[in-house]
Amino acid sequence: MKPLWNTHHLLTAVSLTLAVALAVFGVGLIADPRTIAGAPAWLKPAKFAASLSIYGLTLVWMFGYLRDWPRLRAVAGTITAVVAVVEVGLIALQAWRGTTSHFNLATPFDIAVFSTMGAAIAVQWIASVCLAIALWRQSFDDRALGSALRIGMTLAVIGAAMGGLMTRPTDAQLAAARAAHRIAASGSHTVGGPDGGPGLPLTKWSMQHGDLRVPHFLGLHALQALPLLAFALNGLRRRITDGDRLHLVRVTGASYAALTAILLWQALRGQSIVAPDALTLAALAAWAVLTAAAAAIPFRRSASAWSAAGVAAGAR
Repeated sequence: MKPLWNTHHLLTAVSLTLAVALAVFGVGLIADPRTIAGAPAWLKPAKFAASLSIYGLTLVWMFGYLRDWPRLRAVAGTITAVVAVVEVGLIALQAWRGTTSHFNLATPFDIAVFSTMGAAIAVQWIASVCLAIALWRQSFDDRALGSALRIGMTLAVIGAAMGGLMTRPTDAQLAAARAAHRIAASGSHTVGGPDGGPGLPLTKWSMQHGDLRVPHFLGLHALQALPLLAFALNGLRRRITDGDRLHLVRVTGASYAALTAILLWQALRGQSIVAPDALTLAALAAWAVLTAAAAAIPFRRSASAWSAAGVAAGAR
């Protein structure tokens, strides 16, 4: 933990504080029976605290590889820390008040909360774009890890941008606004139905309609998934070359992006992740086959080399 603290103490402190806040929100999940939009009142603060804590610690760790960008590290880390406090704080405040934090335009105070959150996230997104650009320009001794960080951060930026799709007013909201001459809510993470209703355990992703939180979540966490793969492949260095390791990271990055796109396409069609139709299943099958074929190239090459070596040894 000391290396993280020395890299960016503010972001490290905020990330650890959010981990503590997660435990507090967990108590709220048990002790508070209230629900908001069909979900436990403290579920959203808990999810955001967990996600932003992980994201913050990942960024601090990643800063160790951005050796040529000390000022960007300092500024981006501070922005991330401040935005994390603002986001989780306002979400928790609205949960305490018993109302929604996102898409809520019911009162001037709710408008101020949602607008502040939106502005904060926009600033954070710009900082993330700058970090992605820096990663693509930074040189890495470990090419596979460098590729994992570059692709992971790029996909995280794209995943974050998907949140903008949720802010569009739905047809039902527009109809209600025309009837009441004011709009009380603008945006939804559910496509094809209202927010709420049956959802998956923990995440509460809709089991009846499309849910934009699915590809949003997957894209955001590419920054953790791909570097973890790069580290896991270190254990195969006796069997594959560094070039093959780089190949596998790049294939996985492309596959990850394709899966995120398929899930976004599915959600925009109003289709639940647990009820894929034939078209979605066909796309997923093609994705799986192409990924497996591309990932198998280094192993096929190794098998051919071992076979050739065996034939040569037999000839001698």
